[in-house]
Amino acid sequence: MSLTLRTNLGCTEAVIADDGGLKRFYQVADVLSEDLKVKFSNKEDDFDTIDWEFRFKGHNLTLHYNIYNGISIFPTKTRDALNKDNKAVVELAGVLEGKLFNEVERKIA
Repeated sequence: MSLTLRTNLGCTEAVIADDGGLKRFYQVADVLSEDLKVKFSNKEDDFDTIDWEFRFKGHNLTLHYNIYNGISIFPTKTRDALNKDNKAVVELAGVLEGKLFNEVERKIA
C-alpha cells in the first residue's frame, strides 16, 4: 500500500486507496477508532459517498469514501484549511500507512 497526497480540493488530501471499497473504508475507520482512539462526530452516509468527521490532535478532519474516487482523508474545512490542518493530514497519513501496511503483512504471513 502506498499513499498519495494531492491538493485538488484546495487542501492536502491523503488518498489511502483510489480503488478501495467499503470493506477497506471500514478497516481504516477501525484503525482510527481502535488504534488512535479517534471518535467520529458527524457521519454522513449517502448512496455513493460517506463522510465521517473526527478530530486528530486538535484538527478537524474527514474520512471520505466515494465509489468512484476511493478512500481519503482531508481537513473538514477543505478550501479554508489552515497549513497546520494540512500538516496533520500528512502526519496521520504516515501513521495510517504504517498500520495498514503492517496489517496486510500479518495477513500474508
